[in-house]
Amino acid sequence: MDPRLSPDPTSLDPTPGYTPANNNTMDTSADNHTANMDSDMYTDSQPAAVGTPSSLSNVPLTADGPGGSGGADQAGNSKRKRFVKVVEVDAPNNLDLDAYIATYKGHTKVNRLEFIADRCPSLQVDALKLAITELRITNTLHVSRYINLVRKLNEAVKFGAPGSGSVSSDLLTVDKAWADNQMLKAKQQTDLLEGELKNYKRNSIKESIRMGNIELGNHYYACGDLTSAHRSYSRTRDYCTTSKHIIELCMNVIKASIELGNFPHVLTYVVKAESTPEVAQDKEVTKAKLKAASGLANLDLSKYPAAARDFLSIGEELVGNQYGDVISANDIAVYGGLCALASFNRTELKRLVIDNVGFRQYLELEPHIRDLIQGFYNSNYALCLDIMDKWKNDYLLDLHLHSHIEALYTNIRKKALIQFSSPFLTVDLTKMAKSFSTAVPALEKELVSLIIGGQIEARIDSQQKILWAKQTNKRSAIFDRSTAMGQDYEREAKALVLRMQMMNHGLVVKGPPGERGGPNDGEHSFEAPHPRGGRDREMFAGTRANVSSFLSSFSRERHHR
Repeated sequence: MDPRLSPDPTSLDPTPGYTPANNNTMDTSADNHTANMDSDMYTDSQPAAVGTPSSLSNVPLTADGPGGSGGADQAGNSKRKRFVKVVEVDAPNNLDLDAYIATYKGHTKVNRLEFIADRCPSLQVDALKLAITELRITNTLHVSRYINLVRKLNEAVKFGAPGSGSVSSDLLTVDKAWADNQMLKAKQQTDLLEGELKNYKRNSIKESIRMGNIELGNHYYACGDLTSAHRSYSRTRDYCTTSKHIIELCMNVIKASIELGNFPHVLTYVVKAESTPEVAQDKEVTKAKLKAASGLANLDLSKYPAAARDFLSIGEELVGNQYGDVISANDIAVYGGLCALASFNRTELKRLVIDNVGFRQYLELEPHIRDLIQGFYNSNYALCLDIMDKWKNDYLLDLHLHSHIEALYTNIRKKALIQFSSPFLTVDLTKMAKSFSTAVPALEKELVSLIIGGQIEARIDSQQKILWAKQTNKRSAIFDRSTAMGQDYEREAKALVLRMQMMNHGLVVKGPPGERGGPNDGEHSFEAPHPRGGRDREMFAGTRANVSSFLSSFSRERHHR
């Protein structure tokens, strides 16, 4: 792995000599970007305290800032840890960095740029330049992250990364005056908001307390302290009095939880928001955002069918990048299309994807995904595999998709193999391998795994290189089922006729009303035992007479025949 891409375990101290345990200190979370960016490895980041602003003349650009690789979960919750091999991408095939990143805003924009810089050496310098420029333009309060990106850019230039010659000197040095000013502003704003919130709590004004927590949470979020932001947003739960307040709570918590990587928590608040009677004034947009958040959570949890249904149910409301701080419209097309191909059968693909008018507008933004779906449905597997191979490197640089590409591609290929072989009794493995751009031995291994898993009912002739489908005599199976059905009908019909004849000849005993309960209203077969009471003995004697009369008439009819 390129040493420029290896995170430095040391932590950055933007203000030398500060003491974290200080009541007058605003705690801002470390930039857990690298850990949360890499959704295949959830680790916890250590909080970086921002103390009283001082000169940054001694800022070490070689130390790793809060964007280091890892530490503790900022939300304080236990997350599953997935350790997946980090794949470096030498050069993406179709990625236009400027056009790609223009569809995002806020933290997500910088998060994706830093993720690309960590994974792609050829785009490292350009991505870091854009990220630093974005932080400066937006006057970020997350100063430690800005310093960390400057350090990374210096390292990239030092190692001679592509594009190093075009880096201006102002991007390679920390603007100390600006950084000091932003740190001072962050501390003053924190003290002000915390003081106002204390006054609101002292006066017990519910709406003021709710708004105070939201403003404090927004400030913590701007400073990069996602843990404190999540906590402040969650505290508004007890002060919500209307449906609009609940929706605002859920959307804020969802945004913070997505960036923290706490996707099970995202699903919880999506359900809470969807169960609110009145979603919002712009309810269609809010519903679409909730579906997008739910889709991201299910994708992260590898629940591809659920993720596909979530993305496919998003209306056209998000086409204009209205949710750019979390996901873009292009992402919805890519995530929804790949998850659908990996999990839906042919009928569902036609009904839920191809004929989906709302999702079609997202597919227009990513024509290759549209062509991939159409090619798969039309059994043009050579085209499908070619498109998937061309875009794989681009998807490996996607913040949410990179750790699922191998699983999605494997599932799509398996479904293609099953769909290819299902209509035929025999398949020439040589021609099949040519269609799937692979060698015959490798294809045999894939088919063997599908046969063992019960996904294909066939056998392989390794000598002749032929796949033989297991043949069943459908005519015999139909006759067997028909015979069994006829026997069941005959048995039920005889039982019904016997019951009717017994009732016609009085071969049932009816107890007095109310004396016996049950579904038969006191009716009992003459063979049923009865108590020895006098009334029952008389009733039973009458039944015996009826039975004798029936047997006598039956004997006479048989004798006359």
